[in-house]
Amino acid sequence: MRLNRFLSLCGAASRRGADGLIAAGRVTVDGAVVGSLGAVVDPARQRVAVDGRPLSAPRRFGYLLFHKPAGCLCSRGDPQGRPTIYELLPPDCAHLKYAGRLDADSEGLLLLTDDGALIEALTHPRAGIERTYLAWVDGPVAERDLRPLAAGIEYDGVRYGPAGVRIMRREPDGAALLEFSIAEGKKREVRLLCRAVGLAVTRLRRTAFGPLSLGDLAPGRTRRLTGIELSRLRSAVAPRSRSASRTIHEP
Repeated sequence: MRLNRFLSLCGAASRRGADGLIAAGRVTVDGAVVGSLGAVVDPARQRVAVDGRPLSAPRRFGYLLFHKPAGCLCSRGDPQGRPTIYELLPPDCAHLKYAGRLDADSEGLLLLTDDGALIEALTHPRAGIERTYLAWVDGPVAERDLRPLAAGIEYDGVRYGPAGVRIMRREPDGAALLEFSIAEGKKREVRLLCRAVGLAVTRLRRTAFGPLSLGDLAPGRTRRLTGIELSRLRSAVAPRSRSASRTIHEP
């Protein structure tokens, strides 16, 4: 790795500023001053210092997308012996934490990472990261019944913000498949919103979390985030204006 890039990754300076540090003779590698701007360093084997202050190699975080099956807990363990997501993860991913838990009966997209700062940014209420769910409900479902959800409601003493609701499919027996888009992430929010308008959720799947999409990832399987996905995820927590209202769509 080029020395100036290493200095930049460690936060010692920008890439251009790192060249200035090297040119000024303020950077040492294994105790020797480095004067070449094109110098290369092996951070795992060599000691780099600026003004005598040692620098550590930047930590590399893990980012995993997991399709959580229904019937397992987002927990390290359970006194009742119920299965947990960590029993399904690869052994080298057991240290990762989840961002935005799913209850035991729910399935779908779960982001796992050891990047604590990103987890906090994504799950903070002010972040407004949109989550998308498919909810199978016992009907019948009418558009007028869902309209209050678009404006936000209060249910059982809790205020819920606006929710986007799309009626995706109706079944002959009156049941329906709904798509929800919410930005708060309160505990069991979709189930409680449905209950508030007289609907019972029989199955719930999270299909998207911010810019991340579940796609065709099979239940119980994992995959690493791509560089583009990670970049979009970080951009999603940057301050931006958000719509104050939601809409209902019906096919």
